[in-house]
Amino acid sequence: MDFPDELKYSKEHVWVRIENSSAVIGITDFAQEELGIISGVELPDEGDSIEQDDSIGSIEARKTVASIYAPFSGTVLNINHEALDNPELLNDDPYDGAWLIEVSLDDPEELKNLLSADDYADYIENRD
Repeated sequence: MDFPDELKYSKEHVWVRIENSSAVIGITDFAQEELGIISGVELPDEGDSIEQDDSIGSIEARKTVASIYAPFSGTVLNINHEALDNPELLNDDPYDGAWLIEVSLDDPEELKNLLSADDYADYIENRD
């Protein structure tokens, strides 16, 4: 599995790429592998406020529907319409082409709760 070093990760299997005063969010390679073939994505709308740890959408796969949890609070700036229209991109390219949303950062301090790539890999390896 691939966990790029430049990203941060949540224990809810979301990655974060920080870009100045905003951040891009997607699901990890581990998450897409666990879900299997992804057939649908539901995301908040541009302009919506999100709160850290709240559900901000869902991913539908053949066997389940999984919630996406906000790794920090902010306002949705952009959504990836291509991922909405072609959810299988999440299986093919979870880190680049299949990012989900771009969000402004309300409180950069909330990013301190995220894991490094190594810490996330350890978390995955040692989960029960």
